[in-house]
Amino acid sequence: MQQPASHIHPTAIVAAGAQIDPSATVGPYAIIGANVRIGARTSVGPHCVIEGHTTIGADNHIFQFASLGAAPQDKKYAGEPTRLEIGDRNTIREFCTFNTGTVQDQGVTRIGDDNWIMAYVHIAHDCVVGNQVILANNATLAGHVQVGDQVIIGGLTGVHQYSRIGAHAMAGFASHISQDVPPFMMVDGNPLAVRGLNLEGLRRRGFSAQRVAAIKQAYRLLYRQGLTLEAALSAMAELPQQHPEADGDIALLRDFIAASQRGIAR
Repeated sequence: MQQPASHIHPTAIVAAGAQIDPSATVGPYAIIGANVRIGARTSVGPHCVIEGHTTIGADNHIFQFASLGAAPQDKKYAGEPTRLEIGDRNTIREFCTFNTGTVQDQGVTRIGDDNWIMAYVHIAHDCVVGNQVILANNATLAGHVQVGDQVIIGGLTGVHQYSRIGAHAMAGFASHISQDVPPFMMVDGNPLAVRGLNLEGLRRRGFSAQRVAAIKQAYRLLYRQGLTLEAALSAMAELPQQHPEADGDIALLRDFIAASQRGIAR
């Protein structure tokens, strides 16, 4: 009688010390390091290499040839035990490369939940990627990049180190992002330009007409009325009086801009 297949393929190499949930699966010729933890029902495809101090949550689908948890591509890195943390229900396609963090930052690279990460995406050291993000093929995040929830980044787009992309923003194909992209904006090009609001994305996510109207007014203040940044932020502060249901949206936009160190795309 044929024995049931193990959740770890016999050709996989799993180091002593690795913690793999019994319901997770590891495919042929995969290599799993000693400091790796893999959660329930996560699937690791053939020929993947998962190393370093890497923690992966539940229900992730990692396709073949991904490299997760390798040392950061940072010449200052001296072998410190920095980390990579991946949440739940992420799809990670072929040839993705995610590196651990550096002690010059928080020492950890973090990817949240429910992200759709396509082939050849690179997420460098100390990046923070939120939830429900889409990174299309060959999108590349340099070190210390922050990506908010429900962002879409088009294929072949490069994001400069320390740049931030706010929640609900969208970057088009082959964009060059070297400044912060405020929440809700739609950008593309090289040099980067703000093309408008990600209105279709907001509607698909259930934003009410009142919230969208308030975000439109904020966009006009910021980009269409010739105001200084300080004057635009001041005027935006009055919008929740007209649209109280959008108070959180306006606060998100104003706080993001106020915290910008690289300047915002305008």
